[in-house]
Amino acid sequence: MRVAAFPVETAFLPALARAWLATGGDASDGLIILPSRRAARALAGAFLQANNGKPLLLPRIIASGALDDVALALSGVLELPPAMPAMMRQAILAKLILARHGQNGAPKKLHTAWSLAGDLAALLDEAAIAEIDLAAALSTVVSAELAIHWQTTLEFLEIITHSWPAILSEMSMIDAVQHQILLMDSQSKAWAHRAPEHKIWFVARDVSPAAGRLAKTIAGLPQGAVILPGYDAAMQASAWHDVNDVHAQNGIANLLTILGVRHEEVELWKSPPSKVPAERGALLSRALLPAARLSEWQLPAPIDASGLYRLAARDEHEEATAIAMALREALDEQGQTAALVTPDRSLAMRVTAALRRFGIVADDSAGEPLSDTPPAVFLRLLADAALSDFSPLPLLALLKHPLTAAGEPPEICRDHARALEIAALRGPRPAPGFDGIKFRLVENNASTERDFLDRLELCLRPVIGLPKALNPSDALRCLLEAGENLTATAAETGAARLWDGEAGAALSELLIEALPTFETLPDIASADLSDLLDALLTGHVVRKPRTKDGHPRVAIWGVQEADLQTVDVIVLGGLVEGTWPAITEPGPWLSRPMRKAAGLPSAEQQTGLAAHDFFSLCCRCPKVILAAPIRRERAPAVPARWITRLDALLAGNHLSLEHHPAESWASQIDVPSTRIVRPKPAPKPPASIRPRSLSISDIATLMADPYAIYVRKILKIRELDDLDEESDPSQFGNIVHAGLADFFSAAPDFQAPDGAARLNNALQNAMRAERPRPAMQHWWEARLERIAHWVIEAERQRREQNGVPADITVETEATYAVDEVFSLIGRADRIEKRQDGSVFIMDYKTGTPPNSKQVLSGSAPQLPLEAVMAEAGAFGDRFKGEVTEIAFWKLSGRHVRGEDKPLFAKPEILREVIDQAAERLPALFKKFADPATAYLSAPHPDRATYDDPFRGLSRRGEWGGEGAGDDSD
Repeated sequence: MRVAAFPVETAFLPALARAWLATGGDASDGLIILPSRRAARALAGAFLQANNGKPLLLPRIIASGALDDVALALSGVLELPPAMPAMMRQAILAKLILARHGQNGAPKKLHTAWSLAGDLAALLDEAAIAEIDLAAALSTVVSAELAIHWQTTLEFLEIITHSWPAILSEMSMIDAVQHQILLMDSQSKAWAHRAPEHKIWFVARDVSPAAGRLAKTIAGLPQGAVILPGYDAAMQASAWHDVNDVHAQNGIANLLTILGVRHEEVELWKSPPSKVPAERGALLSRALLPAARLSEWQLPAPIDASGLYRLAARDEHEEATAIAMALREALDEQGQTAALVTPDRSLAMRVTAALRRFGIVADDSAGEPLSDTPPAVFLRLLADAALSDFSPLPLLALLKHPLTAAGEPPEICRDHARALEIAALRGPRPAPGFDGIKFRLVENNASTERDFLDRLELCLRPVIGLPKALNPSDALRCLLEAGENLTATAAETGAARLWDGEAGAALSELLIEALPTFETLPDIASADLSDLLDALLTGHVVRKPRTKDGHPRVAIWGVQEADLQTVDVIVLGGLVEGTWPAITEPGPWLSRPMRKAAGLPSAEQQTGLAAHDFFSLCCRCPKVILAAPIRRERAPAVPARWITRLDALLAGNHLSLEHHPAESWASQIDVPSTRIVRPKPAPKPPASIRPRSLSISDIATLMADPYAIYVRKILKIRELDDLDEESDPSQFGNIVHAGLADFFSAAPDFQAPDGAARLNNALQNAMRAERPRPAMQHWWEARLERIAHWVIEAERQRREQNGVPADITVETEATYAVDEVFSLIGRADRIEKRQDGSVFIMDYKTGTPPNSKQVLSGSAPQLPLEAVMAEAGAFGDRFKGEVTEIAFWKLSGRHVRGEDKPLFAKPEILREVIDQAAERLPALFKKFADPATAYLSAPHPDRATYDDPFRGLSRRGEWGGEGAGDDSD
């Protein structure tokens, strides 16, 4: 029996290729089985390198999971039951889950059942790989003394222990994993019966029982061999007995047990000299010793940590920059290759972006989730938009996707989308559906985008007005039809654009398989389509081809893609607990003791495999950079246990790993060499372009933040309304103002018994005209009714105290000539002319009105300025007279329905306030008409306005001492 390994410091694949060629004979005559397809592709390149670049016919190289592709040398025809397709299995399991009708918490919705079916399928496969009879095993793991929760779980698992085997038998099919096991066993028996005349090498570090039997057969063949990658020859025999699930050599130890081979019987094949120091493997072997053997650290041994570096950036963003700089530095040496290996996809994407800063396009071959690819994102956005009844945020996200075209070139479509956004989608949310958007276009006098909106509606007709319940296959077909409609251009069909490229092809294949499968599933609510699509896409990955303009010497790999690979400089990124190694979970079904009792592999074995990846990569590559940020996701990060072990071992010998200089480079790269301190803005435009007419609200803004007036009135810059603007308070205020104006304009009889009903009717009509969100309408109906009753009661009391007003005007706008040059524009909610000729001015507030102190200080000048205008006759001679009372009405309609809040009970104080306003107003206009007066940004912070949209434009966070974070947007 032949079991071999190369020294751990050896570049594995080049050594394997040279060893194969060194055996002589026809190089193409034989079979090499590797752990992954990427390793198989990389071995082909290693053969070319080992043959000095000369072409040669390669042996058959396959991945261990692709034995279906091997022509079985069996006598007769191998007859195996067909394997159940994964999609069909998940659909059947989902139906079995739904058939429980929510019993004991079983899901009732298909998308949840679909995800849970995937978890059940994973447990089935896990048991099949371990060759465990799940029904028999589970019957012994849950005792009567355990919590009822576990009894319920066991009952639920009858879906796969009882129902599922019966279904497989009825359909004359087997699980795909079982099919693979039978295939391997058949191949093993065939080779054992008749040994092939060619070489067969099996590279493995951790195998299932079936793969172990195949490996044992291969190892016993005359020209067969099992080769162990990352085999730790430096570890003593005594330590091998203490290897546990989390140890780096656990997989190899289990394989040796299956093979019946002791570790000292493993052949160490010779290999060419390595650039890696010979003591590297021994150092890492000691660092990762089983916990029971850590006392061996005290024994003297040579230590050589050269070529190992630490990179401890402050956070994950700086970590990405530092890694990119380290990779860039590696390229300075001609012919040197470099790679980042990390299981953290977010780190990989950040490093990819950082490398582009240096003009480097890295080949990121780890793949990406199918759900994150452009065509899948497009379909998800389409589903979200349709199910939200085309509310602004989901609709705009869809319209601005690169695939959206609506029959036009995509860039023209996006121009229309931006125009539609400004015309109808910003501000308060329109009423649901395309009718609501059309109404908003008319409301805003912006009909220019109506044609574009009509085209959109035509494209999206398949998903407009979906039935409340429909078959999931029909729902998907409607979604796909709308998607192809929306992606079509004048020159290209939607299908050609939507299903283009690797991601489009992978998504198309998945949906082609899903459509007939979903026909067998029960109806879903149309509102669940988006969730079902997300559940369907979960777990599928697209492997991208090598980037055409990718740098030939830089790569970014996931941990699996890095298997058996070697480069000159390797960065192991994201080495923090919870990322690498990942958190081990026993799964949703069984606890750790239950898994052990059932004979299932422990979750901690994944940590052992991760440790082997770490150990092998550190040993194979000459220069290794171990990257672990100090903080991650705004919290302290714990370095991976293997780094901690290595640091502790070195510290015991008064040594430490050298820190890579990229650590400091990253913290300095964006620090400017000189800091230019720019003054706060103080624009002084010429008098000719300064505003000569302002509204009362402009006056309040001018006193609090002159810079805002400069931006709006002189630069003519207007802030955009927010998308889905939180406008409920302002909308409610508009309704109250409009309803009161309509009611008071009709000269109502306040003594009439139906007065409150009439006012409530006016308020309700105003609300219907305003078209608020349905969620608010029912709540506001009650508030408006309470306001109506309070107003009628308050009016009756006022008229008893002050008599019936001689005249009333509501919602009146007027212009007041301050002098020959300047004018003031104001709108009064309500003005009363009393029988004695005096004037009363009232303003309605549905929020919190200003208090007397704010009005007296001038920070809330509305009512005093309206009084100045009234006394000057700006609102007409009918309402010209001395203002003797000003007041706010707070109309909330809540527990306190309304409040009458008069200002300045003493007439002399009111007169002083009005006179001061009349005196200061011309002075304010003249001050800001002077070219020497600057429009400063918020010179009086205590007078801050309700909104502050131009803070970023004025760079206030830079010069105002507010902190850089304030203007990060």
